[in-house]
Amino acid sequence: MTIAVLGSINMDITAYMERLPKPGETLHGTDYIMGLGGKGANQAVAAKKLGSDVAFICRTGADDFGKAARQAVNGFGVDTALMLEDGGGATGIAIIKVSRNGENIITVIGGSNLRMDETDAKRAAPALARAKVLLLQLEVPLKASMAAALVVRRHGGMVVLDPAPAPAGGLGADVLQAVDVITPNETETALILGWRPETPEQGLKAARELRGLGVATAIVKLGGKGLAVSSSDTEGVLQPFKVTAIDTVAAGDTFNGGLAHGLERGMPILEAARFASAAAAISVTRKGAAAAAPAGEEVEAFLAKA
Repeated sequence: MTIAVLGSINMDITAYMERLPKPGETLHGTDYIMGLGGKGANQAVAAKKLGSDVAFICRTGADDFGKAARQAVNGFGVDTALMLEDGGGATGIAIIKVSRNGENIITVIGGSNLRMDETDAKRAAPALARAKVLLLQLEVPLKASMAAALVVRRHGGMVVLDPAPAPAGGLGADVLQAVDVITPNETETALILGWRPETPEQGLKAARELRGLGVATAIVKLGGKGLAVSSSDTEGVLQPFKVTAIDTVAAGDTFNGGLAHGLERGMPILEAARFASAAAAISVTRKGAAAAAPAGEEVEAFLAKA
């Protein structure tokens, strides 16, 4: 396997409406869909659709949502051998509301995702040892992620952490030093550093500060303002691609799946970040989470016209 993903898997129930409701308000929606979600699953599917071989390490419950999630992952061609059916927990779900302009609010019930631990890294050790890139997020217990990171780095692989959802107290230096690349957005950056970047220049300053805490490469995602990259041998600010967003749920996860794909293929960090940004831009023009991620040829065509 060339990419391993350890993380969350949910079934998403997404409602679309003209605008998001206020507290205590009931609104009629226009449409709804149910599909595969969870940051781990979304990133695994995104990397697979782009053309990488992916092993996905996760837990579902022994319930109907778990069966649906497994079928969905299998349908996208992701290796399901390391998906554990956990009879002690329920499959994670997410309740999502999306407005006409693409804004969203999300409630996640973690279920079996929150039961992951070091044993998940142990049972996946052969796949982790073969991985060129490991994708991690923070929707599963940190001890599981750190155990997996240790195996991958011991065998020469690269670890990419999407620090979402970022804990209120930020992340310790031990976590930052255990990964190679971190990819926070503005909110997550603020929780880690104590201040929020608002401009590309501030994003670059934040990326440098993150590197100062021990991570080798930092990519600060600034939404519609682009992103900032700082690593040991290069720095840069990438401008956003202009698209009309209808659903931004998949953007961050598609970005990380695209970044892992680019790094696994040997792209320099700025090129990989631009490729990932293009994949994310395509995803926001579609509804859904995992299903919104584009294929590799779509990203290539998009970049050729950019």
